[in-house]
Amino acid sequence: MPPPIPVILMPYDPAWPGIAAQFAAGLGDLGSTLLAVHHIGSTAVPGLAAKAIIDLMPVVSGLDELDRKRSLVEALGYCWHGEYGIPERRYFTLSDESGRRVAQVHFFTAASPHVRRHLAFRDYLGAHPNERRAYEEEKRRARDLFPDDSLAYGSEKAAWIESVEARALAWFAGFG
Repeated sequence: MPPPIPVILMPYDPAWPGIAAQFAAGLGDLGSTLLAVHHIGSTAVPGLAAKAIIDLMPVVSGLDELDRKRSLVEALGYCWHGEYGIPERRYFTLSDESGRRVAQVHFFTAASPHVRRHLAFRDYLGAHPNERRAYEEEKRRARDLFPDDSLAYGSEKAAWIESVEARALAWFAGFG
């Protein structure tokens, strides 16, 4: 289990999508197992303050295939954490040479409802500035309560995220 890390929110950095693309390109060694890689999370929403940790969501053809190729991901410097609290997920983290987390990778299969949930939330915040601002306020509130514990920070804002996720999924369904 990764240790809690301090919660440091940074203003949106337009370099984040390019950094995400570089991390995503490194996953290409997974070959036909890898169907797509999406940049998700707060660093994927222009204008939203975020912890400077890139979240990627690779979509794979099968978790068993990915498990057999786990060493390829680890060879890129990622640390494997298994499902890490979310069934049917494979979670990896990447830290820089100083030990600072720089990326989190959440692998799911194409059939996973988590794929749609993450994409809907990201795109909804991008299309709704008032919701984006409200989320940033919620993030700051949670950070102020738990400045040194990223796990507690995440738990604190979970109810807010779930309420917005329902609206985001309904909105996203209108495009499908």
